[in-house]
Amino acid sequence: MKSIFLSLEQVYAKPLALFGKVGSAAPATDLALMTAPDDGFLHESGGGINYYLSDGCVDRFGRAGNCAVCAVRPVLLLDEGEESLLRRVHGEGGVTTAEYGTYPTVILDPALRDMAEREFARGSLADTGRRVRVGEEEAPVWRLGAKELVRVTLRQGGVNGYVSLSDGSLVGEGESVFLEMRPVRWLYDEEKALLVSCQALFGGMSREEAAAYLREDFIKELCTADQSEAKDRAFRVEEHDELSLIRAYVKADIPVFLHGLSGDGKSDRVRQIDPLALDIELVNENPDTINGRAIYNEARDEIVDVKPVWLVKLERLCEDGELHILFFDELTNATKQTQSVIFKIVLERFVNNRWPLPANARIVAAGNDRSESSAAHDLAEPLFGRFAHIYIRTTVENWMPWAVRSRINPYVMEFLANNDLYLRTPFTGTEGNADPRRWEMASRALDSSGNDFSLLEPIVGRETAESFIRFFKAQEQLAALGEYSDEELARFSVARRYQLAQQCLYLAAARPEEARALVRRLGAEFEAWFDYMLERKSLL
Repeated sequence: MKSIFLSLEQVYAKPLALFGKVGSAAPATDLALMTAPDDGFLHESGGGINYYLSDGCVDRFGRAGNCAVCAVRPVLLLDEGEESLLRRVHGEGGVTTAEYGTYPTVILDPALRDMAEREFARGSLADTGRRVRVGEEEAPVWRLGAKELVRVTLRQGGVNGYVSLSDGSLVGEGESVFLEMRPVRWLYDEEKALLVSCQALFGGMSREEAAAYLREDFIKELCTADQSEAKDRAFRVEEHDELSLIRAYVKADIPVFLHGLSGDGKSDRVRQIDPLALDIELVNENPDTINGRAIYNEARDEIVDVKPVWLVKLERLCEDGELHILFFDELTNATKQTQSVIFKIVLERFVNNRWPLPANARIVAAGNDRSESSAAHDLAEPLFGRFAHIYIRTTVENWMPWAVRSRINPYVMEFLANNDLYLRTPFTGTEGNADPRRWEMASRALDSSGNDFSLLEPIVGRETAESFIRFFKAQEQLAALGEYSDEELARFSVARRYQLAQQCLYLAAARPEEARALVRRLGAEFEAWFDYMLERKSLL
């Protein structure tokens, strides 16, 4: 196995087949955001990140050119037989992904940050003995419980002196944070035996330094265990994604509870396992509709218990002998009385103490936590204890294969590939907000309207819609830098002039005279900034 850069030809002239599925742009890890030198716009815009090629580099829009800010998107070339080292190989919609190795990619969960800082200050964090290259330095890998962490200091922030990370945390210059070691997800080209990192992993190096690091130390740092030793064990420790975990527990007849925010695709994951799953929305149910009703038969002068409709449907569904899922959705929004009825069904697999569930029926439940829904109730401890609990976390990386398979609008996919912080925005209760489900709604609106961007605001909110429009307008403006009159330029705000100056910077390599002429018209301040950035660019 060796680490390489992609070539311009592999990305553009004769692109790898996988780029036709997911595009050539890559989002950035938190490590890349903290170590890639900032050009004054990258971190402020929340956009993607530029990364190196073997014969150049690619800008945040996935286009070739000389870029001022570059991170590294590694590519691994596998030798024969090394595909057996890959974990969680998963193919959907013509896209195959796999996991290999671990790397510091995301900021530590908020609940553990204070504890990690406290233990670090006391000198009681366990040193694993491993080291990871962070910019120009090597950083130790610490252990906190079962988690492995790397402490990273932000050397250079954005125009305001800070960087916004994947969870919205703001990190200022000179501030240190813990990043968690996570499995690295790769796009897998089986035919060419290539692994292409789904994200730009790290920055802070010139191309030459990055090439040397990839060639000498990167793979060694990436791998966390001796694979040959693992093969000799009598037991297995596999790495599972959320879908494979659900499948494993369904197969083992263990009830599963899916936790996650609204729009995270809990129901969709159930449908991927069993397209015929029987879905019961518990927020609309009560104990009588779950347990069945008692009806008086006047002719026979007796009380007759009648099966609930859902159980009749489930019995018919399970007649084919295949495993089928009984999906109790919104269990946390059900009343305590309804939850008690569900507990007996989960515990005893009997309804109303008299009708058994089909032997090939499997139980999956889902719900939102109280932080998201004011109507949510905590699960009682006995009910909570009957489930295996899986916490769904949708990211652009694991959402994109689904988006390809579902034929999501290409504008939506391109925007989120470069602006992953907008996959989910806070719910305010006063306007639309973004989440994976609402982006699917936005996709349908764009498809049906011929890509009318004005339809986005009521779905995803004003700020997100404006960022969406600015993102694609900026790309159009890059091709038409000279089409501004003096009167138009005079009306531009300072921020808009800096934005235009940056566009000139990106075009400087291909059309230097045109770029220089326009930035000169913006004023001496902006031309000085332009010259400074060109000088920095030449040093990278």
